[in-house]
Amino acid sequence: MVEPRDLFSVRGKVACVTGASSGLGQRAATVLAQAGAQVVGVARRAVALSDWQATIGDNAHAVVFDISDRNALGDLAQEVAKPFGPPDIVIHAAGINTRQAADDVTPEGWDRTMDLNLSAPFFLSQHLVPAMKAKGWGRIVNFASLQTTRAFPGGIAYGATKAGIAQLTRAMAEAWSPHGITANAIGPGFFPTELTAAVFDDPNRANRNAAQTCIGRNGTPQDLDGPLLFLCSDASAYVTGQTLMVDGGYTAK
Repeated sequence: MVEPRDLFSVRGKVACVTGASSGLGQRAATVLAQAGAQVVGVARRAVALSDWQATIGDNAHAVVFDISDRNALGDLAQEVAKPFGPPDIVIHAAGINTRQAADDVTPEGWDRTMDLNLSAPFFLSQHLVPAMKAKGWGRIVNFASLQTTRAFPGGIAYGATKAGIAQLTRAMAEAWSPHGITANAIGPGFFPTELTAAVFDDPNRANRNAAQTCIGRNGTPQDLDGPLLFLCSDASAYVTGQTLMVDGGYTAK
């Protein structure tokens, strides 16, 4: 039986975090490392990823990789297992939002959005799950969005992928939770990141979004920490297939 003080512990676990070069992905990678996990950060931008690794130290490792190439995800799964062993935890935080209006969506933009936001979380997980099954323990955390259930201007491709993430999460849970692997998603509200720079650069728009929440403010990076550790630890052992909205109550109003 896990002691209450250890319920949220990830000490000694190995985590793989995509999108670790910036934003909420980097926050997730940092929080897990600070909590005692050995973390492999994956992203395309080598310099930003290297800078992150340098700030964390020995329990961090950087892998420069474009996860939108689904045919290479098997190679990535082998690569992320090299420094610390096969991951116990995988966080799918990498994402793209082309912000193309419905009439302007291009096949190229659509395909890249689908590949990065929806296909990569499934196929990378598929490659990592066998090692989790062998241990009888694993945690998959996908990134959903306000657009999982809401339609925003210029978000038709992005929103389609994030709605898909909710169902993907449920399907992952159905397939893999009998083996001790939980699959859940975090749905962030408005947090200051590169993806939301246009929102926060407009004070009026940012204030309107804050007013839409029940709490009355937009998110800060620290607001992600508790929900993330919950979903990555034994504290959530009987929680699977769920999307936890971390949005200050935005979707409750």
